[in-house]
Amino acid sequence: MSLWERTLAGLFRLAEALALLMGLFILLVILAQVLGRYLGFVVPSALEVAGFATAGLIFLGLAPTLRAGGHIRVGLLLGRLPPGARRVAEAVALGLGLLGSLYATWQSWLRVVESYHFGDLAPGLLPLPLWLPQSFLALGLSFFTLALLEAGWKALKGGKG
Repeated sequence: MSLWERTLAGLFRLAEALALLMGLFILLVILAQVLGRYLGFVVPSALEVAGFATAGLIFLGLAPTLRAGGHIRVGLLLGRLPPGARRVAEAVALGLGLLGSLYATWQSWLRVVESYHFGDLAPGLLPLPLWLPQSFLALGLSFFTLALLEAGWKALKGGKG
């Protein structure tokens, strides 16, 4: 395994770990909210921060899911194509996905910088700086873009993307 492959594997494990932490955070916030109802206290902005963490979990999970082959594919079509055409179809699909992901990644990092620059805060009771949850989304998209690049490269080399 090359240094590049080991680096990507480490980055994708980091994405998995961060997604796991987001899931645990959601669990803890919801548990605190449930306990709060029984004990008579309110967890401020619980739904809001759980929503932010859910978005983080989803976007951080994109790259590891792609690497594990968990995203929906059009297997019925690809399975019927001859190997050469299948490789071209996968490369085109991954290339288009990569272009879309690059654009989304760029735009999401621009939103992070903009929110940080203007000091945007979440509208709930907890004045959370918006750049913080936006960073998890942008980071997840960055990992996904790398995963698409890796999958496209493997598809072009003749392996499974």
